[in-house]
Amino acid sequence: MTELISQILTPELQMALIVLLVMLIALYVLSIVWVIRDANQRGVTWWVWGLVSLIPIVGVIAYCLMRPPLMQIDRDEQELEVALKQRELMKYGECAHCGYPVEEDYVMCPNCHQRLKNLCPTCHHALNPSWTVCPYCTTPIGQPRQQRPHRQAQPGAGARHQGDTTAMTR
Repeated sequence: MTELISQILTPELQMALIVLLVMLIALYVLSIVWVIRDANQRGVTWWVWGLVSLIPIVGVIAYCLMRPPLMQIDRDEQELEVALKQRELMKYGECAHCGYPVEEDYVMCPNCHQRLKNLCPTCHHALNPSWTVCPYCTTPIGQPRQQRPHRQAQPGAGARHQGDTTAMTR
């Protein structure tokens, strides 16, 4: 029997088996290293998956089946893209009534039909409700012409009133 084994296991075959065994051990160690590095990049507990990958073949297959689909850096990038898109939406504004995102030149909310801005009667541009004059065509908005000089006179009257109080304190 030993003669038969010695005839089959020639030195060349023994060398081939040793090389094959070394390659399998190297592949096993590299698969464990790959699982640990990949688990770390995907943001999962790498040491747990390192322990699981110690089980030959089954550990690596289990990790490949259960690992997260995206790496941590890809998830962070997606979160930044979502935040950027939300910021772009917020740039336009929201309806004060329902919170629906609206663009800058909307006159009416497309969701709840709340009036957001006034229209200039002359040039029909969208105007902020606080504006008293259309900046596009200089048409007075929402106020009779008699009240406009009265508003301009108020700051001067306040200044004279302050001057009177300083004169009284002297």
